[in-house]
Amino acid sequence: MVRDGIFYLIGFLAAGALVTALVGPAPAAPLFLLGLFCGWFFRDPERPIPAGPVAVSPADGLVDRIVQEPGRRTRVSIFLNIFDVHVNRSPIGGVITSIKYKPGQFLDARHEKASELNESNEFTVMGADGTVVVFRQVTGLIARRIVCYKKEGDPVQTGERVGLIKFGSRVDIVFGPEWRVEVSAGMRVSAGSSIIARRADQVLTSDALASIIGSDMRGSDLAKEPAFCQT
Repeated sequence: MVRDGIFYLIGFLAAGALVTALVGPAPAAPLFLLGLFCGWFFRDPERPIPAGPVAVSPADGLVDRIVQEPGRRTRVSIFLNIFDVHVNRSPIGGVITSIKYKPGQFLDARHEKASELNESNEFTVMGADGTVVVFRQVTGLIARRIVCYKKEGDPVQTGERVGLIKFGSRVDIVFGPEWRVEVSAGMRVSAGSSIIARRADQVLTSDALASIIGSDMRGSDLAKEPAFCQT
């Protein structure tokens, strides 16, 4: 559980205990239930982090849309409902070169204009090889507070925790042309463990590999029938 959850849990349980002492357990039941819900909501499970030239999901949730943006960039938007884990993680390892907080509105996080108009906190992470990934925490209709654990200049590992958004939200990730997106709209992803993109310049598809192998085989002695098999 993240620290914020502990505060909510203790606060609601303490309030419930006080109400119980003053007027009885029945009126206090909603406070106890809210405390338990907050303890569950702010859960922070460990996740297996994949290795290699990949970008992992920065959030749990549903891939809401994939949008092509100017400059051959691709934006992947992930919607988090109130039942998802709300701890956010870095998609790649590297150094946080920029963190930009932007005040704004509180439109429904599923609205296309939410990325542009809502309150947000944008991270730019530069990998060791110079590749850059931008991702932003976006508030929603219910989510009204963004929490950031990092500052500019901090090093991060792939899948490392960088913050959270409270009670429903959205996270956008923007990839350059050097990345190949591996997810599609409607897929569910998990922060830190789901691969959402791979480095396109380091990906060799099975079809391309088969084509190369087939071409090499046809042009080499390996493709010929061995002499001891000939009749």
